[in-house]
Amino acid sequence: MTEVTKEQVLATLATVLGPDLDHNIVELGMVSDVFISDGKVYFSITVPADRAKELEPLRLAAERVIKEMPGVKGALVALTADKKGASAAAPASRPQPQAGHGHQGHSHAPQPQQRAGKIGVPGIGAIIAVASGKGGVGKSTTAVNLALGLQANGLRVGILDADIYGPSMPRLLKISGRPTQIDGRIINPMENYGLKVMSMGFLVDEETAMIWRGPMVQSALMQMLREVAWGELDVLVVDMPPGTGDAQLTMAQQVPLAGAVIVSTPQDLALIDARKGLNMFKKVEVPVLGIVENMSYFIAPDTGARYDIFGHGGARLEAERIGVPFLGEVPLTINIRETSDAGTPLVASEPNGIIAGIYRDIAAKVWAQLEDKPQRAAPAIVFE
Repeated sequence: MTEVTKEQVLATLATVLGPDLDHNIVELGMVSDVFISDGKVYFSITVPADRAKELEPLRLAAERVIKEMPGVKGALVALTADKKGASAAAPASRPQPQAGHGHQGHSHAPQPQQRAGKIGVPGIGAIIAVASGKGGVGKSTTAVNLALGLQANGLRVGILDADIYGPSMPRLLKISGRPTQIDGRIINPMENYGLKVMSMGFLVDEETAMIWRGPMVQSALMQMLREVAWGELDVLVVDMPPGTGDAQLTMAQQVPLAGAVIVSTPQDLALIDARKGLNMFKKVEVPVLGIVENMSYFIAPDTGARYDIFGHGGARLEAERIGVPFLGEVPLTINIRETSDAGTPLVASEPNGIIAGIYRDIAAKVWAQLEDKPQRAAPAIVFE
């Protein structure tokens, strides 16, 4: 099968007229970088933020013509708002495209609100982000066990792996294969342990290097969020990539997040990085639901003795200092590492164990802050 090229994609997109009906979306400079992997084409279309809902048919038209191209297995297309992007009403002066269902309990969650084109996801009551200021602090393991803890407490839960560059949910939840599609567009989420799951790791081979710029990250995240058949969920847990980059800003800009959970270790260095995440969510007006101190202490597997090898209590003190809830301490144990590597997270594999109880308690504290609060509309952010 002949490999599809970016030039062929752009030539095909040049057949799609822009909102002015006189020029195509390539001439208007509305098409982002085009990324092609394993026969799948990924790109976004820049439109004015206040016309996003109105221009959804434009996105569908672009997606349709690309999917009809010989050699294309699928397309991931999203609308993105960028006030510095080219006008959607007139051609740019130099029009050059850039190259480049589980638990069946009763739903208690609030229903999504809508404002200025930033909408919740139908059927999902609350969306929470799990974030960290740096990598290596066990954020993804925490996100998985938090989601399972929420489920164990009687909620219907899904998890979105928003780490475009290093997706880990397929491994952590022992899920393989490709998701199916409904009518060639809506994706069925994968599922294990009663969790509905979506990850770029299901769409792109593990060895594929993801070299994406901001608009591509936005495009992929928004389609994985909004074009997945999540069904009715009380909570969607979003496992963020570490740091404070495009993925976090995209979620804050386009999704009414109910809040964020920050994961840190007791070390001063990790806490310094965690403060960056805290400050970012504060600036974009997303409530911080609390801090989890991961790897809080070490339990020797032979004697059961406790050792504070990374220090202890730093995250609790930081939470008190800035006035956010401290959600709990998760110890460093061989069992957490082994079950994470094996794709058998502790809350599912050892539901009556001590560690599972800690995660369920953290989940209860998170849900207590969400249960009676409506989702917040997402703030407007300009990407400079």
